[in-house]
Amino acid sequence: MNNEEKEEIIGKVSTLLKEIPSSMDIVRKGPGRDRRFRYLATHMVEKAIEKDALVISENRKGIAILFKTSKQEESFWKDLWPELKLVWNVTGIANAYQIVKNQNYIKKQRPQQGEYLYCWFWGILSDSRGADTQVGKSMKDEFYRQAREYKIPLYAETRHRKNALVYQRFGFELFHTWDHPSGDTMYFLRYVPDNVKSTPVSS
Repeated sequence: MNNEEKEEIIGKVSTLLKEIPSSMDIVRKGPGRDRRFRYLATHMVEKAIEKDALVISENRKGIAILFKTSKQEESFWKDLWPELKLVWNVTGIANAYQIVKNQNYIKKQRPQQGEYLYCWFWGILSDSRGADTQVGKSMKDEFYRQAREYKIPLYAETRHRKNALVYQRFGFELFHTWDHPSGDTMYFLRYVPDNVKSTPVSS
């Protein structure tokens, strides 16, 4: 991916982040908020490129970040410096404690052993949305292809009820809900491919 393509994707992710409750929570309000959204989008896209986790639809209207990961792969010290820069440039110190507390709860809903796929971000620009659009279907097919290839489950969460219903229409299972401190309900979903359904899935 060249720099022009990368900047295009960052711009689209920045736009989509402004519609997502979780990112609206963590990006500090006030002057310069657009710049903070751009910083967060840049961080996310660069991390996705580094981990080969970026999924882009054919028409470039849909963008997802799909990590193959595990609890054991998480490294506090490795991620500390980027996280500190996010606190300074995006969240602000006042929000940091609650964000960490929320993230700890969310992470506990994912497998505590073994590998899994995690959909960190999935956004589709407004003119290509809908459960029946080709963009959504093609991206779902790519998610499922990876889950089958790696023979591991796929996890996601959302605070949009409509999005949770779309996930379920695509074949995800709703396995947990949480009364998020914001007042929203958070929906936890997973897809278990047929070739691993015989193996118990940790939640």
